[in-house]
Amino acid sequence: MKRLILPLLLLAVFGVLGLAMTGIAQQSASEAPSGFDDLTNGAVDQPTHDVNREAFAEREEIDEGLGPVYNAQACAECHQNPVTGAVSQVTELRAGHRDAFGRFVEAAGGSLINDRAIHPSIQERVAGTETVRTFRTSLNTLGDGFVEAIDSNTLLAIANSQPGQSGGRIAGQFIQVPVLEANGAVRGGRFGWKNQHASLLSFSADAYLNEMGITSRLVPNENTSLGRSVADFDEVADPEDATKNDIDKFASFMRASKVPPRDEVLAATPDARAGQQLFRQIGCAICHVSSITTLPPGTVINQGAFSVPPALGSKVIHPYSDFLLHNVGTGDGIVQNGGPATANKLRTPPLWGMRTRTRLMHDGESLLRNDAILRHAGEATFVINNYRNLTNAQKNQLIAFLNSL
Repeated sequence: MKRLILPLLLLAVFGVLGLAMTGIAQQSASEAPSGFDDLTNGAVDQPTHDVNREAFAEREEIDEGLGPVYNAQACAECHQNPVTGAVSQVTELRAGHRDAFGRFVEAAGGSLINDRAIHPSIQERVAGTETVRTFRTSLNTLGDGFVEAIDSNTLLAIANSQPGQSGGRIAGQFIQVPVLEANGAVRGGRFGWKNQHASLLSFSADAYLNEMGITSRLVPNENTSLGRSVADFDEVADPEDATKNDIDKFASFMRASKVPPRDEVLAATPDARAGQQLFRQIGCAICHVSSITTLPPGTVINQGAFSVPPALGSKVIHPYSDFLLHNVGTGDGIVQNGGPATANKLRTPPLWGMRTRTRLMHDGESLLRNDAILRHAGEATFVINNYRNLTNAQKNQLIAFLNSL
């Protein structure tokens, strides 16, 4: 255990400094409401939240624009454990290949390979030439209104602090991505495994098209089937969401959802409390940031398209994420909005609500907490070496803490 003493002491110092800085920022802030109870966080009233939740869970049909290629018939098919909007074990498939210069090239029609089609002749399948392949698990959307209300400068400051906290070994990448409702203006990405979106309305429009095949005012053009037109199978005029404006309801539902709650009984146990200290001491908290404060109420974000309401403003959240891209040795090789440097980087997944997951990591291929931890490499190598040097009892304490989230 002697090799662990100095890193632990240094990381403990950084942890104390980080907590002190967080405390200063939170003096005028209050805790964000949490719960798996389908109740509004106050951003909208409960009847409106219920209507929006019903839209989020509504199954789409072909005569409403479903497909022609798609993955699911409702948002809730991929976000429903234990309540609407939360995580699931559903995965999507992405594929592409590398050219002669080693650059990623997405499959024809895009890297997303849809699992379903309304006619067998347009069913998508991975070609043998597409040698870069990966599954992506669905992410939790509960509490994402608070994530949207984080200042981009806060994320950038976290990125800038990480090399100093880690001896230059950890450096999260902050990228700016288009805000679709603001005519392509950009903002710091924070949603999706590749941080491909910065706003929940953009995220809703993208998912409506790519997961259900339904076009909207923000994404009005139909997908293809591996580059082939599906016009012969599309009987609903584009944009298909022109009258219902469901993308607005989806975004409003996510903005009004509470953050995932902790298991307070388990969190109060001596083992979980000790595990929380170890989590911080060995360096996990450098990327899995425990506390972030949102922007003040009334702040205009998304390049003028949204104003932070009082229910979301000046709130302290505990996502256990920095919402930055990192190479921790598990990258999927796929490039989306961040450019070639992001091929093997993924967004730090928030750990709140992770006790509801049975399949871990971006591809869902890790079943045990210990296995998921040990899959980390790259920037996280020294942290995982610290974990390996813990006793079995200490590892169990750290995992007890994770199971309380």
